[in-house]
Amino acid sequence: MSSYGSDAETPPEPAPEPAPAPAKKKREGVKMTDKQKSDLNRHMEKVGKNMTVSERKSHRMKMMSRMRKGMTVGKAHKDISK
Repeated sequence: MSSYGSDAETPPEPAPEPAPAPAKKKREGVKMTDKQKSDLNRHMEKVGKNMTVSERKSHRMKMMSRMRKGMTVGKAHKDISK
């Protein structure tokens, strides 16, 4: 005779909780070197002539973010131009 809700069965184990995602480390500001700054200034003098003020600022900020990651001026400009 089998009892339908017998005590012999073990209750199902609760699902293990997923491990919490590791907290993202806050990126500390990577400073640009003096050479990178001078290279960027020279680049902006060349390409910024036919841009509006807002376009110039946007281009400069995009260039700076890529250069902080280690790109050269040429590679950063090519990446933005895509």
